[in-house]
Amino acid sequence: MNAEKTTCSEQIRTKVHFTDNYLLNPTNPITVNLIGAGGTGSKVLTALMEMNHSLIELGHAGLQVRLWDDDIVTTANLGRQRFAECETGLYKSVALINRANRFSGTNWKAETRKFEKDKYGRLPEEAQATIFITCVDNVQARFTVAEILNALGNLRNYRDAPKYWLDFGNSQHTGQVLLSTIGDIQQPKSEKYETVVSLPMITEEFGELLKQSEQEDNTPSCSLAEALQKQDLFINSSLTQMGCSLLWGLFRYGMTEYRGFFHNLKDYRTQPIKVG
Repeated sequence: MNAEKTTCSEQIRTKVHFTDNYLLNPTNPITVNLIGAGGTGSKVLTALMEMNHSLIELGHAGLQVRLWDDDIVTTANLGRQRFAECETGLYKSVALINRANRFSGTNWKAETRKFEKDKYGRLPEEAQATIFITCVDNVQARFTVAEILNALGNLRNYRDAPKYWLDFGNSQHTGQVLLSTIGDIQQPKSEKYETVVSLPMITEEFGELLKQSEQEDNTPSCSLAEALQKQDLFINSSLTQMGCSLLWGLFRYGMTEYRGFFHNLKDYRTQPIKVG
């Protein structure tokens, strides 16, 4: 009878992923590569500023962010993205990072290029980071990032070893955020929870769906009105707040039962995705 009870108890244990210990007790700020500085990325940067300040106030070393984007600010970006009229013509990454550094006193960095290998197949020297956040608007960019992360995952014997990938993606009214591990993350022993060492990448789990969506129009918008036909005004903000809350939970609580969610702003429905 006791053996049967134990078996039943083990079957109903909640699956969780415990945060890699380095994120919780770092000796230096956690390095973050934020890829994409558009409608979502510009807002994620603001959330990372808030997160960095809060972590430092809690005695943590904070974050060191590098923002990657080769796009220039245009008038179509004003209003929906975090840019002012006086910033038109500037690189998005430079405008945002300069503003963040002036506001927060940080020394975050801007890259005015895409996050990709060079023509010789070499990784960017600055590609190393512990956390990667993608806010890109095309499928190929995700597969490019996944390829680089898999390569970096084989180079884990240095301080900024890659640990997590948080991907944001959306259409006009819907979107999703998915947290992945880069390789296995060592988990503590637990009698209360069933621990999960690996969270699959979006390109592995939803690769076919991503490829099917490649036919969508990703051409730049010439005006805000045209941009709003592709992405509604608050879908980026909505995804940002919820997605960054997932990342914050990894730092604040050291564990998560969820690795993301599907979000529909049109009918206000959100479907969480559990780990395991």
